[in-house]
Amino acid sequence: MPETALQAWAGQDQALTALENALAAADADHAEVFVAARTGNHTRFAGERVHQPQTIIECQVMARAVAGTGSARVAVSSLAGARDAVAAASDMARRRDGAGGGRPHGVAGPGGISGAAGLWHDTTLAWDAGARSALAGRIMDAARSAGVSAAGVLTAAITELAVVTSAGQRCYAAATEAGFSLTARAGEASSYTADLGRDVSVLSVEERAETAVSQAAATGNPVPVPDGVHDVVFGGLATAELIGFLPEFGFTGSAVAAGIGLAATRPGAVLAPAGITVADDATAGAGLPFPFDFEGTPKQRVELIAAGHVGGAFSDLASAMATGGHSTGHAHIARESSPAPEAANLIMTPGTASEADLIAGVERGLYIQRLWYNRLVDAEAGTVVGTSRDGCFLIEDGKLSAGLRTGRFTESVLGALARTDGIGSRLISLPVPNVWNGCASAPAIRVRGFRFGSRPGKV
Repeated sequence: MPETALQAWAGQDQALTALENALAAADADHAEVFVAARTGNHTRFAGERVHQPQTIIECQVMARAVAGTGSARVAVSSLAGARDAVAAASDMARRRDGAGGGRPHGVAGPGGISGAAGLWHDTTLAWDAGARSALAGRIMDAARSAGVSAAGVLTAAITELAVVTSAGQRCYAAATEAGFSLTARAGEASSYTADLGRDVSVLSVEERAETAVSQAAATGNPVPVPDGVHDVVFGGLATAELIGFLPEFGFTGSAVAAGIGLAATRPGAVLAPAGITVADDATAGAGLPFPFDFEGTPKQRVELIAAGHVGGAFSDLASAMATGGHSTGHAHIARESSPAPEAANLIMTPGTASEADLIAGVERGLYIQRLWYNRLVDAEAGTVVGTSRDGCFLIEDGKLSAGLRTGRFTESVLGALARTDGIGSRLISLPVPNVWNGCASAPAIRVRGFRFGSRPGKV
């Protein structure tokens, strides 16, 4: 659909009124309903033209009802269907009453949240189709002059969440979002850059596009990644991919309730150097902070790794009830998924070194700009598999040298963090797939002894 001026899709008054009217259809002991919406204006470009300008509007309305021991959820895709969703959820909950097997679930008490500092930026609202198209044109012109092809996307968006419950919760907030990604190619060589946040003015899009273009142009013919153990400098995007796996290692209230994972079995244990702290922090300025979750619970900062030690777990109402604690505001439910606590704004605390400083501390090793197609294979050991991609180089005598082709790795994220001896000063953010408003932000890091290629087999 054609782009219009960026604005909230529903707005506070319309969203809360629609949800309150929907709750009038509840015939249950407790009912709650939320609407999560996002309006995204995208400018996609490649080669010499903007080829796909578009606006995408996403909306999910979900109702939950509890009747005795029965509970049910019903989801629809518009506010117009919210009342029917509440009625259907109530009916299903009543029919399930007494059947058993329901998930114990707490109820948030009365309260309300309306917005929060740092969510709304007029600079992002002003980044309209004309401004984005002009920027895309300048990036493509600069790339063509350097003998490089450029392709990417520039995005301005607004995210909204409203929650209303029969217990008196009444929450609404809207937030701006700006993001970009760019791939620059010269023959077999490529470089990549990306970032996102609430305020487009801090992303330095054009400057970083110029860096990616010049990097691709200077790479030459990439060589294979040497098979073996290397000292590696990971760019911020690669680090963010690695820390994105941390919640899988047992930092959820559900894992603690089951007695599994790091937070349950190794509380306070040393995992990494004292300079490493990774938190899910909705109060931070980086990434995509948001003040409350799908249950209307205010979000709290939770440190998964606190100054190198195993930290705490994040929870929703159900997992907090199971562990005798309080929800940290991390309720989440993705499409076609069961409700579960989820980290939404992971941030690794930056250090003081520049990326050049980190590279200068490696006599011979690798610079890995980005990781791709990463999969968890062993949650207990923290092992993931994946590949390097775009803008990767050999490091020789503290300087970047030959470009590298894609290389495959099987390594422990926990082991990599334990062997980290340098942390960059600049945070880079990337979206987390399948997590509403999800984001991971991290600096570059220097890791000693990271293996690329095959591992020796057992004898």
